[in-house]
Amino acid sequence: MTEENNQRANRRKVREGLVISNGMDKTAVVAIVDRVRHRKYNKIVRRTSKLFVHDADNDLNVGDRVRIQETRPLSKKKRWRLIEILERAR
Repeated sequence: MTEENNQRANRRKVREGLVISNGMDKTAVVAIVDRVRHRKYNKIVRRTSKLFVHDADNDLNVGDRVRIQETRPLSKKKRWRLIEILERAR
């Protein structure tokens, strides 16, 4: 087997975002901001999506900047897990 075949072909997505809610047990909501160009008007538009993230230690606070990774479904809406906390909220 070659080294290329040894590694996974489809890597899991990694995103960075801001924690906007931590009211649930072992779950946080992270807002991801994507900047996309409008097809017709060519203006840069900000699109925000909310992702539910597994936080096993309940150590995330609102305002933390985090890096998250796609994972298998952990619940009905939870498909992401915490990799690292990039910056703590002030």
